[in-house]
Amino acid sequence: MGILKGKVAVVTGSTSGIGLAYARAFAGAGANIVLNGMGAPADVEKERSAIESDFGVKAVHSPADMAKPNEIAELIALGETTLGSVDVLVNNAGVQHVSQIEEFPVDKWDAIIAINLSSAFHAIRAAVPGMKRRGWGRIITTASAHSLVASPFKSAYVAAKHGIVGLTKTVALELARSKITCNCISPGYVWTPLVEKQIPNTMKARNMRRDQVINDVLLAAQPTKEFVTVEQVASLALFLCSQDAAQITGSNFSVDGGWTAQ
Repeated sequence: MGILKGKVAVVTGSTSGIGLAYARAFAGAGANIVLNGMGAPADVEKERSAIESDFGVKAVHSPADMAKPNEIAELIALGETTLGSVDVLVNNAGVQHVSQIEEFPVDKWDAIIAINLSSAFHAIRAAVPGMKRRGWGRIITTASAHSLVASPFKSAYVAAKHGIVGLTKTVALELARSKITCNCISPGYVWTPLVEKQIPNTMKARNMRRDQVINDVLLAAQPTKEFVTVEQVASLALFLCSQDAAQITGSNFSVDGGWTAQ
């Protein structure tokens, strides 16, 4: 397709799962990639080099900590200086903690707000000047079904994801005449290695079969009773980078098997 040929995409939290799928989708469309995230160095290098060899693009990795504004600024600067620009920014890094409000650890609240919400602000703030100079940009943030509805015991996560929607709308309005769009994608339960690893423990804890855990626990809120795939999320992100999506801005796209339709 090549719709991003010659452009550079920065994807935070992209060493696995949805983030890696975004990076590979953009690379497949011709973009050079700045990966970011944690993981064993050998695993990260394997994914980085695979992007280069599979798609014939350049890929670099930054270990920037998404809780630290100065490191986020350095991440954007890396794209600008090493690869020449930052044309697509995907804010995807996220963490989670589950606890009752009165017992929710303050440090966990602070970390979730920093990584799931504030990091998007810092990255957008750093990337916009270059996008304005070049007269083109795409900003996409991974929100969640929890940007629209709540679940108990996830106060920080739900607050952060609701905040992402407000940030997205505000940035979209500010950049409306700059040829830069800003949108977010709100997946439901996505099939990732992280989710897969939870299944055996849940089977044991609840004395359930694998299929019961999937249908009655993980997909309880998802009417299709099917997981969203990382490729489906990445395909939507790639469409949002196209010229056909030039008038789509300030929007929140649900990819949740009908979860938030209820």
